[in-house]
Order: sequence, then structure tokens, then C-alpha cells
Amino acid sequence: MSSRAEALDHLVRGIVDEPDAVRVTEKSTRRGPLLEVRVGAADLGRVIGRSGRTARALRTVTAALSEDDVRVDIVDVDRR
Repeated sequence: MSSRAEALDHLVRGIVDEPDAVRVTEKSTRRGPLLEVRVGAADLGRVIGRSGRTARALRTVTAALSEDDVRVDIVDVDRR
């Protein structure tokens, strides 16, 4: 796991009620690197935040840690 994925994992685990359900995976896509954050369904609203503010802040911090453009996708663990 890259340092940006580890940092994002650490930040998200600090926000949620079920830190053991958090999974951050890094994928390489045609559009560039993608960090996929999976959280429990009960914690999805907490990670997204009011009007997406928390998710936007997580994306900003991750982009600051990254040398290239990285996308962050936040989903619940039940989504396939």
C-alpha cells in the first residue's frame, strides 16, 4: 500500500465508528490512480459529511500528499 493510501486509511479510521470495516485499495485506471475507500453502511454518511464536505477534505489532503492526480472514491461495503 502506498503512503497516500496508508494516510487516507488512517484518516478514515479516525472518523468512523467501525474502523475494522475500512478498506482502502489502490487501483490503476486509464484516468490515473484511484483510491477506493470502503466503509460500513452505517459510516458512509459520516465519511461523506454534510454536503460532501468531509469527502472533499479527504480528497484535498490525499491530493496534497500525492505527486500525481489521484481520484478518491468512497463506497459502502455492500456495494458491488
